[in-house]
Amino acid sequence: MRHNKAVNHLGRQSGHRKALLANMATALIQHKRINTTVAKAKALKTYLEPLVTKSKEDTTHSRRVVFSYLKDKEAVKELFGVISPKIADRPGGYLRVLHTGFRQGDGSEMALVEFVDFNEAALAAGAKKEAKKTTRRSRAKKAEAAPAEAPAAEQAPAAE
Repeated sequence: MRHNKAVNHLGRQSGHRKALLANMATALIQHKRINTTVAKAKALKTYLEPLVTKSKEDTTHSRRVVFSYLKDKEAVKELFGVISPKIADRPGGYLRVLHTGFRQGDGSEMALVEFVDFNEAALAAGAKKEAKKTTRRSRAKKAEAAPAEAPAAEQAPAAE
């Protein structure tokens, strides 16, 4: 049973696990998406989301707190300069974990981790869906338009 075991240790001791998560978080901040195992992706999500929330408030203290976790100046600049303004109005859920299948070598389940607001394909698809709204009235208009087209189709064979 897993009572009182909230942290996935990922088969590593604490120092190695902290370094792994800091490096993965830095890579994700710089590249906006990374491929990793599902277990590491879930651990990264719980590690990075509080730091992204902290980056919404651009103060010296919050920068120092985030730097104490990431240990990379460029990643902190990117987080506070580029990522923070884009996610300013989002109340949480900054990362998306997409399962991508199984790794060839050992069969471990793989995932793609990405920032939600930085996937241009998903944002474009979301914009298209918002533009097209379906209501009951639009179905009625289609039903009215269909009989008008049917006589035109009947007239074409009669003309021959």
